[in-house]
Amino acid sequence: MKPILTLCLTLLCATTLAAQSITPRDGWVVIPTQKPHATLLDDLKAAVKANGMGVVTQAGPTGAARARGITIPENRVVGVFNNDFAVKVLALSTAAMIEAPVRFYVTEEPDGTATLSYKTPSFVYSPYMDEAGPELATLAEELDSRFAAIAAAATD
Repeated sequence: MKPILTLCLTLLCATTLAAQSITPRDGWVVIPTQKPHATLLDDLKAAVKANGMGVVTQAGPTGAARARGITIPENRVVGVFNNDFAVKVLALSTAAMIEAPVRFYVTEEPDGTATLSYKTPSFVYSPYMDEAGPELATLAEELDSRFAAIAAAATD
């Protein structure tokens, strides 16, 4: 029984998981590119900096999965914000600050290209609009413009 269990565990750990493309959905922007994942990720980081924002967080399971013998498509969540926006959001709604940083998502497609996706800041902050008033809507629209500029530069 033990050799069969070992074989099953070995096969499970060596599994290659198939990529699932991000599809458009409410509040999301999804931009397929011809760039490989690493290039799109580098271009995203450069575009963030060029647009006066900062990369605050990064997370992705690919490296840890690889260390466990599991192959999954490259993917990285990149949290983007800056202190100016943070102070403005906090002045309007302490609760809304939980949404910072707003995130971009870089995913590898089955053909080796990568897709850039993100929830628009106005969508992310919409649950707080009643509490924070029209100032938060204005701030979210400003962030929408900044995120659209970052996305355009990264995917160009």
